[in-house]
Amino acid sequence: MITYEKALKLALDSGFPLGEEKCTYLESVGRVLSKDILSDIDMPPFNRSAMDGYACRRSDLEQELEVIEVIPAGVFPKKKIGAGQCAKIMTGAPVPEGADTVIMVELTKQISDSHIVYTGKKTKSNIALKAEDVKVGDVVLKKGTLIQPKHIAVLASVGAVEVEVYKKPRIAIVSTGDELVEPNQIPQASQIRNSNAYQMLAQAMELGIEAEYIGVAKDTKESTKEMLLKAIERADIIIMSGAVSMGDFDFVPIVLREQGVDILFHGMEIKPGKRVIFGVKDKKWFVGVPGNPVSSFVQFEMLVKPLVYKIMGANYETLLFRLPLAHDYKRKRKGRKAFEPIVITEQGRVEKADYNGSAHIHALAYAQGLMIIEADIVELKEGDLVDVRPI
Repeated sequence: MITYEKALKLALDSGFPLGEEKCTYLESVGRVLSKDILSDIDMPPFNRSAMDGYACRRSDLEQELEVIEVIPAGVFPKKKIGAGQCAKIMTGAPVPEGADTVIMVELTKQISDSHIVYTGKKTKSNIALKAEDVKVGDVVLKKGTLIQPKHIAVLASVGAVEVEVYKKPRIAIVSTGDELVEPNQIPQASQIRNSNAYQMLAQAMELGIEAEYIGVAKDTKESTKEMLLKAIERADIIIMSGAVSMGDFDFVPIVLREQGVDILFHGMEIKPGKRVIFGVKDKKWFVGVPGNPVSSFVQFEMLVKPLVYKIMGANYETLLFRLPLAHDYKRKRKGRKAFEPIVITEQGRVEKADYNGSAHIHALAYAQGLMIIEADIVELKEGDLVDVRPI
């Protein structure tokens, strides 16, 4: 049994990109750049007015100004600003030669059809200078960036309509257990509906990853092997839910080893999900997670998700918030790092969700995050700060 930190490092160290491909910039959302994106233009491409107003010379602000031109956005100025002159200008329009200031239209008074005066006391230049944001050849998005909607405007602004990205891994999910029936079936005595597989399918979908549910392996070594081999044919990451411990019918570790999978670890000092197993073989990754739904959810978030991003070439870091506890916290024993579902109060404090253990599937339904309790902690007081990972 190893710590979560050691297990995560082993998993991530085993990960590598599966190759590169091209896609359009709109198709790149959820993908990871395999090349830097460089700007092909200066931004702004010209001295640009930051507001609606009048472009003029600062030295002329105390005198009457003649309006010699109107400059809409998208039209280049035709005239040069001289002494005592100005041009009416719109936001985003090029600033005419000779002007060094744009005065707000709200701080002017029109005294005739072609003359204004400045009514303010002082003003900024209100000009965005050419190339002050980006110069030609500057890196605007780095290799390893996970593309989100906020990046699309950047790609569009530099004409990057086709981008190079890392290939996405495919995930296959196998459930195990004679007790499982599908969600559209009514469980009989001693049966339960299969929820883990579909929960993890949804987690994969949230990442934009192609995931396939292979089916349920019966509690035999032969069935476990059959379903594993099917999964290997169809995916890069194979996740098996249940049958990972040391019971009489826990065949996943045995079958993985018999298939030549190099087991990097089997067991983590973590709660829930300590019996997780992880291995690699032939550019494929194998993850066995406990059958309880909270355990499988946590293991996907804390182990599979970082691995997926590593394979996708992403510079991924888990987002954590440090927030105060809304109440005292106590657990029975230390020794394992705990991830417990929580909600955040209106006051920004952490409140433990109604949680009865790793089989309590409904504990996650309204949880907003996972509270992280370090392995050596047994008690915390109200107001103590804890790390929270959003979910």
